[in-house]
Amino acid sequence: MSSCSSRALTILSTVFGACGLLLVGVAVSTDYWLIMVEGIILQQNQSMEVKMALHSGLWRVCFVAGSENGRCVASEYFTEPEIEITTENTANILKMVRTATPFPMVSLLFVFTAFVISNIGHIRPQRTILAFVSGIFFILSGLSLVVGLVLYISSINDEVMNRPREPEQFFNYHYGWSFAFAASSFLLKEGAGVLSVYLFMKRYAEEEMYRPHPTIYRPRLSEGSDYSGQYLHPESSWPLPKRGRSTSEISSDISIQLNQTPPAPDNLKIS
Repeated sequence: MSSCSSRALTILSTVFGACGLLLVGVAVSTDYWLIMVEGIILQQNQSMEVKMALHSGLWRVCFVAGSENGRCVASEYFTEPEIEITTENTANILKMVRTATPFPMVSLLFVFTAFVISNIGHIRPQRTILAFVSGIFFILSGLSLVVGLVLYISSINDEVMNRPREPEQFFNYHYGWSFAFAASSFLLKEGAGVLSVYLFMKRYAEEEMYRPHPTIYRPRLSEGSDYSGQYLHPESSWPLPKRGRSTSEISSDISIQLNQTPPAPDNLKIS
């Protein structure tokens, strides 16, 4: 039963870790974290005219409506990109979300390291500590990612709250599938971390169960016994030293030999 549960933990931790690595890799490399639509409301027929629509990721902003329609611009972290933004608040949102970029990158590095260490531990299960180390890296990867997600959401909410309310303008935003992939990878990585730590505990308990106790090979005997040092110092006490024979044992041996000697025949003459 224990081997079956260990095998199940090994499979589950590997699947969770691989899925978490795949999802965070896709999330970091794609540009559907945030989708924003901005425009004006026409008073004549109460219809909406879209002035700008875009979707952005950690590295690129792509416009799907407005004067920049069809254009994708790399997110510049050190210089300002030459693009036309309808309002200043929308530009501030694109600037503020850059503060969350390092955390998903660190999370991706941690989960890759954890996945490699976990596979090495599965190939060599006798190295029990590798399961524990991979579990710690999985958990750190999830924590780093959730910090980045919290910063990303808070940056957007702060700018939206500070946005001026004008009846003739509308603004709408929502999170895309890249953001959903990142959030899902957080759950998978935390699950892989917990499973890896539990697998370490199972393997460690099995090793302790089958490991012989030292007292089996080092019995505690009395100090007066001639065999008290036989197992404590096997290299110096084997073979066992011979004990000196007492006087009573020697005399009993002589009497036994005399009784076993056959008597001399009568017809034998002594010269």
